[in-house]
Amino acid sequence: MRSIGEMARDSGLGVSALRFYDRAGVLVPARVDPASGYRWYAPEQLDEARVLARLRRAGMPLADIRLVLAGWSGADPDLVRRLLQAHLRRLERGLAEARSEFSTLRALLDHRENPMTASPRTDTVRLSLGSPELAGAIDAVRFAVGKDPELPMLGGVLFDVDGDTLHVVATDRYRMAVARMASGSGSASTGHGGPREQVVVPAPLVDAMRALLGSDEPAGFAVEADRVTLEAGERQASGQRLAHDFPDYRRLVQLPAGRRVVVDVPALREALETGPVRTAGAGEPGPSARDVSVLATTDDGTVTVVGDGDADGNSVGVDRGFLLDALAAADRDRLVLEFGAAPTAPLAIRRTDDEGTFSLLMPVRLDS
Repeated sequence: MRSIGEMARDSGLGVSALRFYDRAGVLVPARVDPASGYRWYAPEQLDEARVLARLRRAGMPLADIRLVLAGWSGADPDLVRRLLQAHLRRLERGLAEARSEFSTLRALLDHRENPMTASPRTDTVRLSLGSPELAGAIDAVRFAVGKDPELPMLGGVLFDVDGDTLHVVATDRYRMAVARMASGSGSASTGHGGPREQVVVPAPLVDAMRALLGSDEPAGFAVEADRVTLEAGERQASGQRLAHDFPDYRRLVQLPAGRRVVVDVPALREALETGPVRTAGAGEPGPSARDVSVLATTDDGTVTVVGDGDADGNSVGVDRGFLLDALAAADRDRLVLEFGAAPTAPLAIRRTDDEGTFSLLMPVRLDS
């Protein structure tokens, strides 16, 4: 017999998912301890759980999954084959409809003359920035750069120059980080003074720029047409900008005011590293095979990492690795965690001394 934890590990279904499928009558444990309520599964149920995990990732409705499992071990597999084929046809119809809708959306974009791939700019941007401040801004956002080859516009860092203010932004859709530098915030910082200009710098060039920022001397940031250059002393890093438009991050960070809690970062980091976690399967939105920590707030303003039995409707699930990255990038011993009005709202991680530098994490659904 397998415990529910062993079943989760071997099948690819999370513990919470196994509990849900038990309550739904889809995969009922062979035995439930009457005293503790602990679930035990028979050896042959592992095969069914793995089938269930595949059907879940394929998006099959729960009613059909129940029928497939009922017929999986039967002598006549025709019912299972027919159910699989019917679901495949539904997926193909849905894909065709989605392609049609996306084709219409692309036509609307073309009509608005706002293609995703932008023509090379001819504007010239020149900034003189304090090296330590620019290094800190890059460090605060670098962890959130996207790696999806299908979304090349997210594979770099946005340098948004607006008058005397520079915003440095990165996102991979599941998290976003923003750092703000203002004219005069560092040694020899001077503003652009011209119209707003946005430049997406590819991640390898960003890393090369960061490697130059090891002293207190001012750094010169320049954009000419499609080329980006950073000079620090006698050293220089230069390369092509990404010829893609970055998402309008200003809309994405306009969040309703939430509940703010000041946290001790070392204590929270220890709680995350040693506390209970859930495993998000490949069927969940976002990266697959990730550990999820569930955060709860108490009436006295304390943030705790809770297990399944202690989570409630106000608990928020976040990717544990993403949150640890955000805490490290914020580089403070005390930070503000801002919880939205609902568990589906992004979690904001803000510095206590700098409202313009923060990160957002999309929550992970805690239901089935």
